[in-house]
Amino acid sequence: MLPGVAPGVPPRSALRGTSLRNTLREHRAVCAIGAFDGVHIGHRALIARAREEAIARGDELVVVTFSPDPSVVLNPNHPQKLLLCDEDRLNTLSSIEGVDRLVVLDFTPELAALPYERFVRERLGELMDLDVIVVGSDFCLGAGGAGTVEALCELGRVDGFDVIGMDLLDEGGSHVTATRIRGLLAEGRVEAAAGLLGRCHLVTGTVEHGRGEGTSFGFPTANVRVADGLCLPAEGVYAGYVTYGGSVWPAAVNVGKPRSFSPGEEGESFLEATLLGFSGDLYGAAVGVSFVRWLREPRSFSSVEELERVVLGNVSWVRATLGSGEVELRGEWSA
Repeated sequence: MLPGVAPGVPPRSALRGTSLRNTLREHRAVCAIGAFDGVHIGHRALIARAREEAIARGDELVVVTFSPDPSVVLNPNHPQKLLLCDEDRLNTLSSIEGVDRLVVLDFTPELAALPYERFVRERLGELMDLDVIVVGSDFCLGAGGAGTVEALCELGRVDGFDVIGMDLLDEGGSHVTATRIRGLLAEGRVEAAAGLLGRCHLVTGTVEHGRGEGTSFGFPTANVRVADGLCLPAEGVYAGYVTYGGSVWPAAVNVGKPRSFSPGEEGESFLEATLLGFSGDLYGAAVGVSFVRWLREPRSFSSVEELERVVLGNVSWVRATLGSGEVELRGEWSA
């Protein structure tokens, strides 16, 4: 499974709510609202349900989301790790088939403190002529989370719009949620996480000068600095891909703290990808790293020879399974 998001692509049709006064009134709107972290299969099911409703009513489908993720504002000391950076989340949402508009509202303490009635009537009302709001059944909006599905339904009866509270998607006996996916990633279960995301888990970052150990084995390595707020999988070695521009390269990806040849010594956290079939200079480049399969736990090595033997074994698995060189991406995959 190739990564489903090309890093660095500006969102198509992503429009800031603060600049959209009276611009979405040609049709009534079916409005899907959410943070949509990860844009997982549950989010896609909700947007698909909203699309069905929009088609049936002859309405526009408008997806409303927030930037930054609400957890950053509501819990600034311990914000949740994000499954996608803002740029990739918005790009993914805007590329979903049938989405006519993506409205991005700046999530501020002032917006968080706004009563749900005012949010709907003032913030949404100035942007669109509401026909239907579609949200998850556990959704809540506004100050104190008072804008539950039940409360929104009552408001809709007064103001003339309908509300659909969609049951959360069930997969394997449990609801599909971003929290569940983070838990799988924390266990290194990237294949299970991919099943719920509908794509491989992907993080973006900037290539920096690293330790250079992989180069001595004959393979270029990319030391990728990932933003602190993004969700990395558990420490270990994975098979995956590195995305840059319009291409991807198979890679063995090491996540964690580099163990030295002296057991117990550790350095700073890092993400290092050994690329197959790549030649050139990536220093300073923004790249995406996706995780396809867990290969092994992190470990210390007693010698360079032992390190080389294990690394080459990982690379051989990647070559045999994912390929040995560049794959060109086209269409929505390319940056």
